[in-house]
Amino acid sequence: MSDADLHPRVPARLVLLSLAALWACYFIVASLRGVVMGFELAWPILSRRLTICIVSMLLMAAVWPLLQLLERKSGGMRLGIVLIGALPLSLALSIVNDVIFADIEIAPYGSEDEAAQAKAGNVRISRDEAGNILVDLPKLPPIPAPPVPGSTEAPEIPTVPSEESTEDSSSSAITINTGTALGKSLGHWAGIADTAFGRYFLVLAWAALYFALAKAEEARAAERREGEYRRAAEAAELRSLRYQVNPHFLFNTLNSLSALVMVGRQDDAEEMIQTLSTFYRRTLSGDPTNDLSLVDEIELQRLYFAIEAVRFPNRLLTHIDIDDAVMDAKVPGMILQPLVENSVKYAVAATQRPVTIAIEARREGGQLVIAVHDDGPGVLGEGQKKADGIGIGLNNVCDRLRARYGDAATITYGKRSDGGFATILRMPLEAGNA
Repeated sequence: MSDADLHPRVPARLVLLSLAALWACYFIVASLRGVVMGFELAWPILSRRLTICIVSMLLMAAVWPLLQLLERKSGGMRLGIVLIGALPLSLALSIVNDVIFADIEIAPYGSEDEAAQAKAGNVRISRDEAGNILVDLPKLPPIPAPPVPGSTEAPEIPTVPSEESTEDSSSSAITINTGTALGKSLGHWAGIADTAFGRYFLVLAWAALYFALAKAEEARAAERREGEYRRAAEAAELRSLRYQVNPHFLFNTLNSLSALVMVGRQDDAEEMIQTLSTFYRRTLSGDPTNDLSLVDEIELQRLYFAIEAVRFPNRLLTHIDIDDAVMDAKVPGMILQPLVENSVKYAVAATQRPVTIAIEARREGGQLVIAVHDDGPGVLGEGQKKADGIGIGLNNVCDRLRARYGDAATITYGKRSDGGFATILRMPLEAGNA
């Protein structure tokens, strides 16, 4: 198992997307707040706010490796470190805000919205070299003097001074002394602290979002591990069940070889050994957990029929009817072997007359239906040994279908109404090129 599965990490793309979403929300909310308060969406303000968002996002991305170190810490330790560590980061973000808006004529405490208000109206707020706040009031139109009672002369209208004269006049400007240099400095840092307070909660919100994403990655990794363990367990079960077939089949075949040798049928015994060798070469060459195409599975059963035909040359008859539409369908390897063996053992070997063993396969909707039946005596009520023998083979097939398909596959078996025994398998139809 890879280290990424044991210690999953939040992808860098997801981290950057979370930061971009956070600061995009801040940009939109801050801009809408200005609109609600009656401020214009002036480009000098918007451009600087956008710059603040980009720089702040990069600063927060720089602390991402530090958050990765906290992923394996306990919840309490993680919370304490984040609460303390967010303080210097939020202060740095506030200083970035102050620096970027430094060239904007600002009102006390450096509020960007107040600056926008000052630039949007007729009031101009600035500072002189001494740090005093200068408020330039709008020029009011001249008011004519009231007429003198009984006078016939028109009242004299004062002339409006020219633009040049107003620029040199200080009568329209109000100077506000902000106090000592220490007071001005304290006020400036108070504005930075106020901004840092808001940035602090932004940092905490993103840290909480990051750890939530980390937990989600851990959950996904746990699901992948669980899936791998489940598949490994299913493969082990399938392999175990599949290996049960070979010893059982080999035991029966060796008994048949022994019987041939004892009656002096050496040529038949040699033919059986050659066929048995071919059979095992095919069955042991691949992974026992892999599926086979139905046509290959049928060929294995043909080899088995050839082996048993040496023992029962006149009593074993076979009939194979496979629909062309399901020739390439996938089935578990040697899934039919225990069923065919049961028919040979309890139908052909149990009688002295010819017995036909049939294998049929067809499609029913989205399922593959395979039937193995014979016209032998069927399962007798007495003879517990025979019933137990049949049970072993059927149980193996049932367990393999369950391990491979779950509830999607079924098996039914029993005596036929016209004599003999039948077993019917139904499983999902999976094409060979799927």
